[in-house]
Amino acid sequence: MALFRAKKPAGKPGEWFYCLEHRKVEEGPECPAKDRFGPYADRAEAERAMQTAADRNLAWETDPRWHDKPGGADDEPGPSGP
Repeated sequence: MALFRAKKPAGKPGEWFYCLEHRKVEEGPECPAKDRFGPYADRAEAERAMQTAADRNLAWETDPRWHDKPGGADDEPGPSGP
């Protein structure tokens, strides 16, 4: 007999998640938090989870506020400069 049982993730009805491991939408978390995105308000939003993440990553990667160096140092060549 096992001393400890794996606790199933608790969730509320109506919360939707996207499981990264199984690549599927779940109502209420079925998988551990490390393997899922969410919660989302509805199933359709959870189904778009990977596209939403890709869109946000692209916005971050192309946002100059996250890549500017203080003091205008962007114009200086870096270690692999020209």
